[in-house]
Amino acid sequence: MDVTAQSLAEARLHIQIRDVLDSWQAPDPQQENLRVEFLTHLSHHPGGMVRDCRAGHLTASALVIDPTAENVLLTLHPVVGRWLQTGGHIEHSDESPEESALREAREESGIASLTLLGAPVRLDRHTVMCKAPNGQRSALDHFDVQWVALAPPHATPIRSSESVDLAWWPWADLPTGPSGADDSVMALIAAARTHLSH
Repeated sequence: MDVTAQSLAEARLHIQIRDVLDSWQAPDPQQENLRVEFLTHLSHHPGGMVRDCRAGHLTASALVIDPTAENVLLTLHPVVGRWLQTGGHIEHSDESPEESALREAREESGIASLTLLGAPVRLDRHTVMCKAPNGQRSALDHFDVQWVALAPPHATPIRSSESVDLAWWPWADLPTGPSGADDSVMALIAAARTHLSH
């Protein structure tokens, strides 16, 4: 992608992500504060939704659930070393933040026919060791916009090279211990369950 096309893609994504955040109804004051933080970041950094922005950048993720809404698909992340939802960086080639979340979920789950269930359910800001385009890693904030994605009946997940393991977990029996789901994943799962009950 040439510089002009990349700039146009960034401008398009910037507008679309601001639209998502502007229209999103935060479920509580803490999430509303994060929504404002995300928008402030984008105001200060026009390219703040792609990994080139070393002041931190937006990411998109999706918690994949099965059609019974009784199990969630989690991936054991090779760098973080914990069970997480699918997700990752927004790419210039993505048409929208929703497409980013779906692309990442499809790539990491091996399930092609996923469907996002409406608007994001949660925002999360966390610091990770993130690889720059030149290959160097540094600690950066990820401003993660989180959706819920529905898998089709009888979907068979296929582990990608970006994962150590991939498995369905029942709501009542989520992974624990040093590699277990962390507080942010548990909060996303709780938000997903609330979303599904409405």
